[in-house]
Amino acid sequence: MRDVRRIAVTVNGQRHEREVETRVTLADFLRHDLELTGTHVGCEHGVCGACTVLVDGLSARACLMLAVQCHGRDVSTVESLAHDGKLNPLQQAFQDHHGLQCGFCTPGVLMTLTEFLRDHTDPTEAQVRDVLSGNLCRCTGYQGMVDAAVAAAKRMREGA
Repeated sequence: MRDVRRIAVTVNGQRHEREVETRVTLADFLRHDLELTGTHVGCEHGVCGACTVLVDGLSARACLMLAVQCHGRDVSTVESLAHDGKLNPLQQAFQDHHGLQCGFCTPGVLMTLTEFLRDHTDPTEAQVRDVLSGNLCRCTGYQGMVDAAVAAAKRMREGA
């Protein structure tokens, strides 16, 4: 017998009401029910960070959270960052500073840094490296990501 619950969740500013099985992860709900495929699933153990989203403004591993846990909550995915086809300052900095290669980890990294830069407007490289320690990347060596985060913070402080 399937255990199903009705949930109402706001994702990227849009309210969604759905019936979901209680065992469905937030990652699977986002990817399969809402067709928001920017949230990637890597390790499915919460280690790699590829599935990081913001739930009520705080980083969360979507592979470890159940969709039913998000009832009544606000979820932001990587799709929320660009507006009208224009990259936000962090995304633009990633492009400018070669902060991505294959792109698999990038959505989780961007969401992790979105929360971090909201609360740390003038971060040091060491602080950025520390916050990125929860996101695994096999391609970049992280320096481009660090440079991008520091540049994005500066751009946001200057109001650009």
